[in-house]
Amino acid sequence: MKGKKLRLLLAAAVVLAAVIIPLAVFAADEGAEEYVPAFFGTWVALVPAVVAIALALITKEVYSALFFGVLVGGIFWGVGHPDGVVRATAVHVFQDGFLGTITDSYNMAILVFTTVLGVLVVMMNRSGGAAAFGRWAQENVKSRVGAQIVTVILGCIIFIDDYFNCLTVGTVMRPITDTHKISRAKLSYLIDSTAAPICIIAPISTWAAAVSGFAKDAGNANPFQLFLNTIPYNFYALLTIFFVFALVLMKLDYGPMRKHEVNALNGDVYTTPDRPFADAKAEEVNPKGRVLDLAFPVITLVVTSILGLVHSGGFFSGDSNFIDSFANASADVGLMYGAVFALIITIIYFMIRGTFKFTELMQCIPDGWRVMAAGELILIFAWTINSTTGSIGAADFVYEALQGSAAGLMNMLPAIIFLVACGLAFATGTSWGTFGILIPIVISVFAKSDPQLMIIGMSACMAGGVFGDHCSPISDTTVLSSTGAQSNHLNHVTTQMPYAITVGAVTFVGFVIAGFARTPLVSLAVGVVVLLLVLFYMKKRRGSAEAEAGGTPTSA
Repeated sequence: MKGKKLRLLLAAAVVLAAVIIPLAVFAADEGAEEYVPAFFGTWVALVPAVVAIALALITKEVYSALFFGVLVGGIFWGVGHPDGVVRATAVHVFQDGFLGTITDSYNMAILVFTTVLGVLVVMMNRSGGAAAFGRWAQENVKSRVGAQIVTVILGCIIFIDDYFNCLTVGTVMRPITDTHKISRAKLSYLIDSTAAPICIIAPISTWAAAVSGFAKDAGNANPFQLFLNTIPYNFYALLTIFFVFALVLMKLDYGPMRKHEVNALNGDVYTTPDRPFADAKAEEVNPKGRVLDLAFPVITLVVTSILGLVHSGGFFSGDSNFIDSFANASADVGLMYGAVFALIITIIYFMIRGTFKFTELMQCIPDGWRVMAAGELILIFAWTINSTTGSIGAADFVYEALQGSAAGLMNMLPAIIFLVACGLAFATGTSWGTFGILIPIVISVFAKSDPQLMIIGMSACMAGGVFGDHCSPISDTTVLSSTGAQSNHLNHVTTQMPYAITVGAVTFVGFVIAGFARTPLVSLAVGVVVLLLVLFYMKKRRGSAEAEAGGTPTSA
């Protein structure tokens, strides 16, 4: 399989060379004083994004796909350059592109924020706070519904990062759900449905920072304000959270999940014969851990981040009130200050508590960076391809091409964007990579012509990315949800998919409505009603798993 992917990449490189060399010959620049790329503002400006999407779909891998997209954009920028296409491409890709992206003050602040969050995640995991919460839950949760509700609530509370969410919620709640005979597949679903869906609508999270970074070139719009404006339109995330609560409270399961839940009630929480985590040893935890060791860093981060955001919006200088300051905040400055001060306060807190030695706290810093390295690499690649396509006039071409489009087509674009984002995230297994490729395109389409539709389109991209991520067996959060729950991974994928598709189908309808209505209220109301009708129908048809349980566990 790896050899096949390598051959595909080499074939793509050969095809690109065959296209670029003739272009370099026929599109020579005569040395104008101010260099303008030969293909600026033409359809060619979209080729880098198309190449990135195509390679991501073919190889199921986003890093090389984004790099080739950047390289193609650099080549098109260099064609006709007085210094020669090879030298110009190298300078534009590596010096102007990657180096310029990394040294950009906005981007660097976002990278600092995500790294510090990784450090806080490591500290909270090692402090024993999560285990302390688990002990509290074991003493106070008395029913299957209660165990599932606590799992969902804990997933909603841990909103700063999806990786931290998946592993912490799984580790904490697994003993409780086992005690109440809840299948590992169901626990995986509860974890996965309160990881990315919560992070993508939380203003203080790694996801908010990433989306703000992808949207920082949206004209005069404040990127953080743009993210805040997308939250009411993120129908998949909002409806998924509603769906999970309704599913648990109605004691309903359908599709493959039902068999897993019936078997769990009969004593088998795994269902399938292969149980890769059945003999896993209990993780070592700090015996001094308290629930406060989990809550204090999170609360501190929220408070300091809010203070940092309103500071960047001019609140403390008296330029605006609290609400306006938050709305006008700069995500890079505000979140960076918030994260750094939260880290300092948390270190002092753990030293006073005697939880760690100072050297152990310092070791959390490189370990935390390693936690976030993969996501940060995607950010850097995505920022760079955004910069590269912008330099060859992608936004200008898209705007001119769509300026004369029929209103009906424009109004349908959010629903189409949702489907495209879903397909790309499903194939690549990454939401962030999907955002990095599509959000700049969405901004190019709508920024000048229809800012309100731009917000809806961004929300559609984000919702589709999370939906595709939920259905994808190669998604990092899907894998981590299985790992956190110690569930067979394919069991998690196959049992979650019917639930995700149910919400995804309703979400698609919601974006069709929103494209015309331009308000989230109608779509959300329709979505809630449709989901309730589906759940009541399934409840009437199938009843509860408890009513069906009582026999011998059956294999999937």
